Amino acid sequence: MDEKLARKLRILADAAKYDASCASSGAPKRKAGADGLGSTTGAGICHAYTPDGRCVSLLKILLTNYCLFDCAYCVNRRSSNVARARFSVEEVVTLTVEFYKRNYIEGLFLSSGIIRSPDYTMEMLTRVAKKLRRDHGFRGYIHLKSIPEASPWLIEEAGLYADRLSINLELPTEASLNRLAPEKDGAAIEGAMGQIGERIVQAKEERRRFSPAGQSTQVIVGADATTDEAMIRKSALLYGTYGLKRVYYSAFSPIPDASSALPPQAPPLRREHRLYQADWLIRYYEFSPDDVAGAADDGMLALDIDPKLAWALKNRHRFPVDVNRADREMLLRVPGLGARAVDAIIKARRHGRLRLDDVARLTSGLKRARPFLIAEDFRPTTLTDRLDLRVKLAEPAEQLSLF
Repeated sequence: MDEKLARKLRILADAAKYDASCASSGAPKRKAGADGLGSTTGAGICHAYTPDGRCVSLLKILLTNYCLFDCAYCVNRRSSNVARARFSVEEVVTLTVEFYKRNYIEGLFLSSGIIRSPDYTMEMLTRVAKKLRRDHGFRGYIHLKSIPEASPWLIEEAGLYADRLSINLELPTEASLNRLAPEKDGAAIEGAMGQIGERIVQAKEERRRFSPAGQSTQVIVGADATTDEAMIRKSALLYGTYGLKRVYYSAFSPIPDASSALPPQAPPLRREHRLYQADWLIRYYEFSPDDVAGAADDGMLALDIDPKLAWALKNRHRFPVDVNRADREMLLRVPGLGARAVDAIIKARRHGRLRLDDVARLTSGLKRARPFLIAEDFRPTTLTDRLDLRVKLAEPAEQLSLF
């Protein structure tokens, strides 16, 4: 790689690090033929680990970090004093193909600052995906960041070549967008989400290809005064209205020469983690936004305990739960019991009454679950009412768990 291209790669890979919405799953399994290259497995792809422990990665870059917009929270904003660079379409295609051949990556995540116009930028992003698919027979994973102000037909074309499309909501309220990103239009962003959502549904019904891994979005946490409760309610609305696969929560990171409208410090990373946990409760644990709101104090989730435990402590009258008789919905609300553990409990109890040791074999979270459940040989006669129960179950500062 020549030094000029290497410099562009350093700048534009670093500029892309603030976008958290690149992890993905759900792409159809496929493999290139003799004249192509690449494949997808359907497992999660990003700089992360899949559920089966496999480490996979994407080439995560911006087409350019030049931008017409001047969003206060963005390091690549028009007025920012940062090194700038721009890839050509051919350079991105070459990097993707060569990196894939060297087994560096399994796919591409491509975003961009807005150059010339939203339509021009969206056309350039789509040309990259089209060249990879058509000219190189690339069958690997492609995630394109859509430009909400772009023409609908351009976003429509992008979905023909990308596995996933995403549009960043950025901030959860119109008031915050008006204050920190006045050139962006919340209605336009959600309108584009709606368009993509409709096309995905139509494509499935017609058995044709359009963004088969769905769409996602990202929300910045801590750049404005939005509470955790408001954030989760907004996410639940997006899931229900537009059929999003994921909402990603990205903790605000202070940037050089920042606007006085921004907070001087980043929010605790644990706040981001709690939002992911609350989001998980809504998507997989049958909690409603009202349930999550009930777990919060003044709209904010606790940092020392996870939101499921916070809900349980505020609803002690619902516990303890009998693992041999309770329905799935209530078992899912027991701290320490994950969805897989609950399904295993329901399956196991068909063959006999479960004792505490049986439950211990089905979950690694028995310590947190113990005060909230009844087994054949166990009943927490006093544990659930203990005033110091929260302190005993709070996570150590260095520990983060998922229920």
